[in-house]
Amino acid sequence: MRHFKLLFALFFVIILSCKNQGKKSYLPNSIGAINTLIVVIDNELWKSKVGDKVREHFAASSLGLTMDEPLFSIIQVPPAVFSGTVRNTRSVLYVQKDTLNLAHIKTDLYSKPQKVAVIKGTTDDELIENLDNKANEFISTFKKLEINEAQNRFLRSLNKDKGINEKFGVTLNIPSLYKVVKQEDNFVWVQGLIQKGTVNLIVYEMPWDSFKADSTFVRDIVRMRDSIGSLYIPGPDVPGKRTHMRTEPAFSPSVFPAEVAGRKAAEVRGLWDIKNYPMAGPFLTYIVNDREMNRKMVVEGFTFAPATEKRDYMFELEAIMKTLRFNK
Repeated sequence: MRHFKLLFALFFVIILSCKNQGKKSYLPNSIGAINTLIVVIDNELWKSKVGDKVREHFAASSLGLTMDEPLFSIIQVPPAVFSGTVRNTRSVLYVQKDTLNLAHIKTDLYSKPQKVAVIKGTTDDELIENLDNKANEFISTFKKLEINEAQNRFLRSLNKDKGINEKFGVTLNIPSLYKVVKQEDNFVWVQGLIQKGTVNLIVYEMPWDSFKADSTFVRDIVRMRDSIGSLYIPGPDVPGKRTHMRTEPAFSPSVFPAEVAGRKAAEVRGLWDIKNYPMAGPFLTYIVNDREMNRKMVVEGFTFAPATEKRDYMFELEAIMKTLRFNK
């Protein structure tokens, strides 16, 4: 009888534990448009220098675009309104004057996937100090979350063309709205039609020793891009003139260290134009190390959308390029 009671008690504890785990693990799917940030902050605080500091960091201009566009589309709500489905928003910044002074990120608090960045302080100055100290980390976290969300949405309908895979031994998750418009020995161009233009992805490779020295790295990148544009990306017909894509000569591109497909890479952001024709737009290039194949793998996205905001188009291209995987 004593053994029976012990077994029954153990069975009861296991069942209760499973029920509690089930309750804790259930979370609704997060919601929200890509690059949208809910800022939970008191209305008066939002109008103060604290709100100014939030906007300074999280609504700063996106790098490498032809128009002034913020990093995130911000929706401010007071704490009393932050309830119901609003709490299920994917990216949340919570700013509150409190008896505590802290700054941290919580994961999957109300929904999944979700990141809730919390800033608290006893004074306005403490809130501002915490925002200055943590903004870059929070922005990086939110951006990574949004990239993952965009990539998951691609999986609903992917382009089935095998040209990139067969030609370069790499895979990319490209949405089905993109179609191959040109293939050459060392070049594939995939294009998607948008309301007022096109979004474009190009893939090619360069020899491993294409970039000789750090001191000439930016110049070598420009030379590489302009050579590819001259060979493969013509502009509109202009009588008596040759037109093709090039790096906008008036602006030097920005270069950053990056990691793509688990490998060291260079991230290049800048503007392109068409030589001898008034067309221009932003580009984003990743130059990825592939030592095993003695090459640099290059993937680039660029947008042509006159008088149209381009942040989300370029963000989609970035998300596509970051699905790059090398075949084993």
